[in-house]
Amino acid sequence: MPRKRIPNFNYSDVTINGHKYFKAYVMNADHKLIIVYGKTLDELCQKYDEAEQRSENDAFNRRSPTVKEYCEKWLLMQSAHIRETTLIDYTSKVKRHIIAPLGHMKIAEVTADDIKMALVPVSKKSASVFKSVNILYKCIFNSAEDSKIITYNPTRFLSAKGGGVPQKDRESLTDEQVERLLDTIRDLPPYVFVMIGLYAGLRREEILALKWECVFLDTEAPYIAVRRAWHTENNRPVIMTQLKTKAARRDVAIPDQLAECLREARKNSSSEYVVANNDGEPLSYTQFKLLWRYIKV
Repeated sequence: MPRKRIPNFNYSDVTINGHKYFKAYVMNADHKLIIVYGKTLDELCQKYDEAEQRSENDAFNRRSPTVKEYCEKWLLMQSAHIRETTLIDYTSKVKRHIIAPLGHMKIAEVTADDIKMALVPVSKKSASVFKSVNILYKCIFNSAEDSKIITYNPTRFLSAKGGGVPQKDRESLTDEQVERLLDTIRDLPPYVFVMIGLYAGLRREEILALKWECVFLDTEAPYIAVRRAWHTENNRPVIMTQLKTKAARRDVAIPDQLAECLREARKNSSSEYVVANNDGEPLSYTQFKLLWRYIKV
């Protein structure tokens, strides 16, 4: 037979409609006393514990920051050890896909269903975006759990598997298409950019940050040294020497047709950049979009 519990709080008895009850007072999150009743001391203790737990949970939730406040704090913490371009990407996705739908909520009150609903619009985007947003959700809520900001982590069973729109397979240009493309844009602004992309395989960010000092055309085997990357902030170009990965820092051998193209381009260039605007500076994002308009599919 279970032992009867002895209350460790003040209580009294009261008669209501001819029935005897035990009663006690519990302070709620608003610092107001609420009354709990029980027909027996065991029942009173149980209801007292439940009311006290509700009060503690309410007080905890009220101390909890909003999703917006904690996301901004998390991004600030990440800024100490990630690349600037990575931080820009994180900030954009967090603002658009986490703060926008859930920012007004207390982070301790967010449920798994809230997050699943917020991810519905993201599922219409590419699989890579869907996956990265899922990872951001998990990182932010794991951090909040580790810091005891939340007691329940609603992302515990969150999965990016099968979400988002799969990327379509891209077919490489045929030799005939390459020849037609180059004939079409020859002597036009994007020609050098396209040549480097086709024959050296550099990414857009690497081409737009490429300086002539990293183009070696007078060696036995001409090559390009990839040492910088381009990105934009508020449409302004930013050239970084910190590359995405260690493997991104590399030397790329170039074929004769590209070497000859670059020799000719260097003769006519007054800029330190291989691809530059009229002022000899790296392209802004708008200028790059204008450059790309020359190419018609």
